[in-house]
Amino acid sequence: EVQLVESGGGLVQAGGSLRLSCAASGFTFDDYAIGWLRQAPGKEREGVSCIRVSDGSTYYATSVKGRFTISSDNVKNTVYLQMNSLKPEDTAVYYCAAQKSFCPGVSRYRHWGQGTQVTVSS
Repeated sequence: EVQLVESGGGLVQAGGSLRLSCAASGFTFDDYAIGWLRQAPGKEREGVSCIRVSDGSTYYATSVKGRFTISSDNVKNTVYLQMNSLKPEDTAVYYCAAQKSFCPGVSRYRHWGQGTQVTVSS
């Protein structure tokens, strides 16, 4: 079965860093795009970043560009989100999700993880 498991969330001060991990199993990793999405209290879910595993092409939301970096380890079938210079407005539940072939819009990922909480204090 397809499984995505996030880890690495926690509490951090503004300006600090966290690295989130998404461990994937149950599908051909190289055939998929893996995205990170987040949902803050009272707000809609938004796309943060995405990587097309086959060629390493990436997408970043404007709000995180230059601060966050997505990467993949194709041996471990794991995607990472390195988050630097964190701001209180980054506080949200972060999800990883997978869709075959290309990075989709936020509503079109086929498979989802359970989410991990990131809280940034001011």
